[in-house]
Amino acid sequence: MIIVPPDCQLCKLCELRTRIVPGYGSKNAKIMFVGEGPGKNEDEQGKPFVGAAGKFLDEMLAGIGMKREDVFITNIVKCRPPNNRDPLPEEVSICSKTYLLKQIEDISPLLVVTLGRHAMNFFFPGKKISQVHGKWLKGRKQNGEVQDFLALYHPAAALYNGGMRTTLMEDMKKVPPLIEKLKNES
Repeated sequence: MIIVPPDCQLCKLCELRTRIVPGYGSKNAKIMFVGEGPGKNEDEQGKPFVGAAGKFLDEMLAGIGMKREDVFITNIVKCRPPNNRDPLPEEVSICSKTYLLKQIEDISPLLVVTLGRHAMNFFFPGKKISQVHGKWLKGRKQNGEVQDFLALYHPAAALYNGGMRTTLMEDMKKVPPLIEKLKNES
């Protein structure tokens, strides 16, 4: 399993972070959730999705009979960008190549669920989250193998727009049948 060292100094995000947020969950997870980067609460606690958006993600997981311990949750970058700005391209490049892509290889989930447009665009540049949310997408791992994806809006979207809550819950309900299908295909 790829370990993210607590003293990582590969990019400038290390200068202002409190803690690295490597990821959390089962190393044998069939489902990996990938967000963009840690926020304030995550930076303080060292775990991904622990703020208000994380509470809604927990609720979404419960809605399909799962909990955090059943999945693996991580982000593209492992340190909080200052003032919650978008990670810079060089930060994304360094962190994703050094850690995220290796986490995907090591865990080898059946399904990677992207949370939000930034995470979705990392794997599928040029696509629009409004057009692909809730859709099954196929991509490639570093080693060239096919990787299955499901794009979801970021859970924080439901915090700012109550109407998104239903959309997110409905999109999340697609996970269990998709996992069953993928299990049967492997």
